[in-house]
Amino acid sequence: MTQKEFGQRLARRAKRAGLTLNGDLPSRLWTYFDLLFRWNAKINLTSLTPDAPDEAVDRLLIEPLVAARHVGNGDARAIDIGSGGGSPGIPLMLAASQIRLVMVESKARKSAFLREALRQLGAGGSVETARFEELLSRPEFHETFDLLTLRAVRTDARTLAGLQAFVRPAGRLFLFGGPMGDGQPPWLVPPLRWKETLPLTVESVLTVLEKLRIP
Repeated sequence: MTQKEFGQRLARRAKRAGLTLNGDLPSRLWTYFDLLFRWNAKINLTSLTPDAPDEAVDRLLIEPLVAARHVGNGDARAIDIGSGGGSPGIPLMLAASQIRLVMVESKARKSAFLREALRQLGAGGSVETARFEELLSRPEFHETFDLLTLRAVRTDARTLAGLQAFVRPAGRLFLFGGPMGDGQPPWLVPPLRWKETLPLTVESVLTVLEKLRIP
């Protein structure tokens, strides 16, 4: 896929999702998208392929761009767990420039890709090569994030109990995944509460959880 073909396809998919792409955002998304699939030929970053371009653009780019509309306007410190190929974290950060992003990835080669992507994009942010459980004992990671994002990682009560420790009271978790029905997810644990479930694309939704303040 050439940059021109990518730009045309991105514009069509964005219009379909009700998105407006301003400034240099399309070119920066191309830089990320192109780099991802060049690296993907050597290491397994994503199962998606440019041979199914609509699905790749939707999953990797459109879904985070839709989610970016719900981040808010103020500065936000965000942590992306299991970052792998960089989505949703990198596109979300590009669309919502107020986000200061930390990406967590346990595999060294994938972490190398994430650092190279940040370098080529001239973007802020950092990468931690670790399992998220290994970061929980570090004070700088305890309840210091406004937003946590997560995709393609098995989510259950035990996992959420660990993940919520990264998020400050009144902070949120954005869970990217397939349809889970309406209402509160069955695996929810205190101090988290279900806030809303939002459509991203035909195949995916964004489940938003909020961390309650405990007196």
